[in-house]
Amino acid sequence: MRLVDVDIVARTEILRSLCHLIVDMDGVLYRGAQVIPGTPEFLTFLRERGIGFVLATNNGTRTPEQFVAKLAGMGVEVEPAEILTSAQATAGYLAGIAPPGTRVFMVGMDGLRTALHEVGFELVERDPEYVVAGMDFTICYERLAQATLHIRAGAGFVATNPDLTFPSERGIVPGAGALLALLEAATAVKPRIIGKPETALMEQAMVRLGAARDTTAALGDRLETDILAGRRAGICTLLVLSGVTDRPLLARSEIQPDLVFEDVADLRATWKEVLA
Repeated sequence: MRLVDVDIVARTEILRSLCHLIVDMDGVLYRGAQVIPGTPEFLTFLRERGIGFVLATNNGTRTPEQFVAKLAGMGVEVEPAEILTSAQATAGYLAGIAPPGTRVFMVGMDGLRTALHEVGFELVERDPEYVVAGMDFTICYERLAQATLHIRAGAGFVATNPDLTFPSERGIVPGAGALLALLEAATAVKPRIIGKPETALMEQAMVRLGAARDTTAALGDRLETDILAGRRAGICTLLVLSGVTDRPLLARSEIQPDLVFEDVADLRATWKEVLA
């Protein structure tokens, strides 16, 4: 039973109109190291129907190639060009406002490090012009203290994403937004957020797909990032309940998607039905 009482005709019209999909990964295709049932079949369905997609994730900890390897280990085959991370979007944003060689202090992992290197920034420990922060599963107090001191000394503060939590195989754990909250509390400086719910990631995904807004949808598990970003970008929004959003949270939220499904298997089954 779906949570939103959507007229069958309206639901059919929405799904039949879609030619492109911007798909979140964590909580949609997998949780931690566990694939969500129906994921390989869902991506096969999209390819068979000619529905273009980009896996656009706020998770900037890995490179696209590392995500490809992670997914392959779960039996899911994708190409690096089908993946767009918040780290890539953040590096692209910074490259638009700062020249190559700009000194950057990074809080993050391989995905952010590689993205910043690829656009020519110098990663430093002292006297940075910018602090760029994302998720770091190995973070320590000293790293956060250094970032705090740099921001308080006047370095620009840019962040990959505001996700407060992260869906893992162990359950819901702290996300990048939790680290940003600490830095903001310690510096009284709000970061410039690049990932969802801001629209930069969605816009870059649509450019990559060659997609029009009226035939594109955002698919995700988070109301405050995936769904809000889709709404801000002016595209259709599809929510799955396989990640961090559950029925009580959806019922309380002012942010509502266009359609709601239990998971990608449910979405695939419904989509196949309306296209039959």
